[in-house]
Amino acid sequence: QVQLVESGGGLVQAGGSLRLSCVASGFTFSTYHMAWYRQAAGKQRELVASTSRLGPTNYADSVKGRFTISRDNAKNAVYLQMNSLKPEDTAVYYCKVAVGGRDYWGKGTLVTVSS
Repeated sequence: QVQLVESGGGLVQAGGSLRLSCVASGFTFSTYHMAWYRQAAGKQRELVASTSRLGPTNYADSVKGRFTISRDNAKNAVYLQMNSLKPEDTAVYYCKVAVGGRDYWGKGTLVTVSS
């Protein structure tokens, strides 16, 4: 079965950095588009960044130039390097993949940015 496990969240001061990881299993990781989403309290879940199986990436305007998504197909992992963090980046961050027409999500990892 498809499983996604996120890690790397925590409390950081504004201007700091964090690196999130998502380890996947249950599908052929290298052939799938992977994405990071986030959901702040009281807000809808939003796309942060995505990476296709061939490498091209896409970012939300709010994180362009600060966040970098990458993947390691040998480790079945996708990463989100977050720099210059802002209080408005505070949210639960989720990893997502669509397999067989169904979306699969991890349980998320909480990122809290203090001002």
